[in-house]
Amino acid sequence: MFERVKNYLSGVRSEVARVSWPTRKEIISLTALILLLIVVMTIYIWGVDTVVQGIMRLIIQR
Repeated sequence: MFERVKNYLSGVRSEVARVSWPTRKEIISLTALILLLIVVMTIYIWGVDTVVQGIMRLIIQR
């Protein structure tokens, strides 16, 4: 049992060593991109919601 756990952890360590980790510059630029996309999508959803809300008010008032 312990041998299997040891082999598993050894395999995990060797796989993690092969991972190509992003550089600090890549992390910062991708994080900024994600934050920008969140802001853009928030504004878009707010706009669509406002338009739909206005249309619904016109329909309901009649």
